[in-house]
Order: sequence, then C-alpha cells, then structure tokens
Amino acid sequence: MSEALFEFSWRHPEAKGPALPWRQSDVPLYPTFLGRAPSMEDGRAANTSLSSEKPMSLTPIQARDEFPILKHKTYLNSCSLGALSLRGEAYLDEFRERWHSMGASAWYEHWMGRMAMLRGRMAAFMGGAEGTVALVPSTSAALATVAESVPEEATRQRTRVVCSELDFPTLAYQWAAKPGVELVVLPSPDGVGMDPAQFEEAVDERTLFLATSHVFFTTGFIQDIGRLAEIARSAGAYSVFDGYHGAGQIPLDLSDAGVDFYTAGPLKWLCGGPGLAYLYVRPELIGSLHPRIPGWFGASNAFDFEIRRMEPHDDARRFEMGTPALPTVHTALGGQEIIEEVGIERIEVQNRALTEQLVNGCRERGFTLTTAEDPAQRSAIVMVQHPNPPGGVKHLAEAGFIVDHRPGHIRVSPHFYNTEEEVHLFLDTLAGFPT
Repeated sequence: MSEALFEFSWRHPEAKGPALPWRQSDVPLYPTFLGRAPSMEDGRAANTSLSSEKPMSLTPIQARDEFPILKHKTYLNSCSLGALSLRGEAYLDEFRERWHSMGASAWYEHWMGRMAMLRGRMAAFMGGAEGTVALVPSTSAALATVAESVPEEATRQRTRVVCSELDFPTLAYQWAAKPGVELVVLPSPDGVGMDPAQFEEAVDERTLFLATSHVFFTTGFIQDIGRLAEIARSAGAYSVFDGYHGAGQIPLDLSDAGVDFYTAGPLKWLCGGPGLAYLYVRPELIGSLHPRIPGWFGASNAFDFEIRRMEPHDDARRFEMGTPALPTVHTALGGQEIIEEVGIERIEVQNRALTEQLVNGCRERGFTLTTAEDPAQRSAIVMVQHPNPPGGVKHLAEAGFIVDHRPGHIRVSPHFYNTEEEVHLFLDTLAGFPT
C-alpha cells in the first residue's frame, strides 16, 4: 500500500493552530481520534505498521545478539526477569525522544497506537480473539478486576475459591483478604504438581472461581489448563489462570483451551520488563462483566469527560484502569517482536532441550531436583535442592552466572537465548561449590 493512501491532516479537538501533517512513516497515529478513544480498527491499522510486512525469522543463536547482557554474563534467570533486548531499548529511545519533542501530543499521535499494537499482538500470541486482552498494572490488579467484575448475584450464591498450595501468593491473597470468601487451598501430593482430580473433587456448586497457575513458580510444573477449565465450567464456576510463569516459554491457545481468565506479563519470559501485565478474558464473557473497580481507560466515552455516565468498552479494554506504564509498553513491544520472530514453537523446543540437559546434568552430579518426573510436565524452571542456596547463588555470580534462589533451592531458568555450552559450564561451576 502506498504512502499516499496514508496521508492525513490531524488536529486534537482542543488544540490551536494548524493541523499536524501525518504520513505512514509517523505511524502509529490516530487521524480520526477526535473526541473518542482509539478503536479496534485503529489497533489493526497500528499492527500493520509495527514491523515489515513479512516478519523476520531468527534462530535462537541469532537472537542472542539482541541481548547485551549475554555478552558478559551467563544469564540463567529469566524466571525472575527476562533479559532486555536492543529492540526494547530502541522502542524506549523512541518513547523518550517523542516525549522530548512532542510533549503531550505524543499521546494522541503515537502512544495510544503503541498500546493498541501491544494489545493486538498479545491477543494473537495467546490464541485469543481480537479485543480479548487488556493492559493492566500487574497480576494483582488483573485479579482484583476479575474478582470485582463478575455479577454480584454469583458472588452471593457462590463463596468458594479453590487454588493450590503451589500457587504464587498473589493469587491466593486476592481472595484471602475478602470477607465472606472460603478459600480452599489444595495440598500437593508430591510437592511438585497437582492432580486435576483434586480440583474436580473440590470444585462444586459453591465454587465461584477455580484459580490456579498455568506453571508453578515453585517447581516449574505445567498444569493442563484445558482440563481445569472444563472442570470449572462443568461446575458452573469461572476458571482463572495465573500464566505469568508460562507465557513466553510454552505455546498458548486460550480460545481452544476454553479458559475464562488468564493473566500474564512481559517481566519474565516475554523479555519486556516490569510494570505491566496482560489480562485475557474469554470473549463470550466480556459483555456480562461490569468492573466495580473502573478506570478512565476502561470507558469508551472517556474523552467526553462526563462524570455522571460511564460507558465501558465493548471489548477487554473495559478492564483497564489508570495510565499504563508506557515505558514498559515500549520495551514489551521490542521483546515481543523477538519472541515472535524466533517463534514460540522453536522457543519451546530449545527450552525443553536446555531443561533436559540441566535435569540430567544435575542428577549425574548428585543433586536432587524438585521437578516433575514426566518431561512433558516440566518447564524451563529447574529447582535444584541445596543446603545453602544464597551461598550457591553468590558463588555462581562470582563466576559470571546469574541465577536465583528460593527456600531450599537454587532456581535455574534458561531461555531460548541460552546455549548448551552455558548449561554445561553452569553445571561444572555449581558442582565446584562445596556443600
């Protein structure tokens, strides 16, 4: 499509002076933004201009050049924080320069477009329909929004929320703090994973939410979210999945899985940084959910500035709250581009190979692991039992290896940009630390 077809003159309704010229090289811009919030049509237009028409393809080895930290460290800590990419830096530089050069008009001419791009890319990446993803400040905010969006009649009739003892505390805290909610915390039979039959037994007509993790941060165990969603649906309950430790390392098809709510974020495996999260909502549910923790960005009539009447968006944007973390929106776009160019299927293959090398190498060196016996249920979160996890992490850091620790464990989390050689050197260095 030629540039001439994209030429407009744009003027904010409150602006004075001549209209601003716009052409394709300036995308994303909303030339029809007069007095309204950007639409999904705007998002589609913005998505077409994010990168070249034909997506590039990167091998995991080629992608290493995008991550400066890999030039001087062996970075095996993506479960804590994904590495920052040069692509993310470029987007961040663009954000800073437009702030300097344009001030507030950058909102209307560029930043709203970047938000629309990210929503669209994440919906497609997670296997959701258009308009099923909202940008929210954190998983905590996403869960709070979900909890305060379901019909009040349902909350009166159903007061039970079922989770597991392996879930990240954020998930349980949401309902533990609510009066009148019965929080059921299911025990893990082996300290590694959960049997879906446990949820099937616990979820009944009293249950409002089956709320659990896609991947357990404690063990890397991958749950079958499709089966768990069906268990919730059969009992008339909602399914909520904390996917923060899964998105970016394993493929997602949330529409096919039939999940109701799924949270994720760019902090870890998506290599986009802190301060932002994604909330997926099954499209058939959106119209029946009315947030009781509303925000200005959730209103379709936001730019009417009418305080007596709020009209929520008819898509997942109704769950958005205040001003998003725009720097992270930009770094997240950079990370997401790379993830998509490498391809989540290829990432999964690479991560599984590195994980199996870690598991086998640790066992050969006499370390005990807290991990699933079935390789299909393992993610790239490897928990190595250790008598002195902080000391082990410090020893590794002195040798140039960045990992993390959790109670009783050294946690190692390779990603697609790591190599078998790095894993081999890590294993030898860990084995050299006296226990």
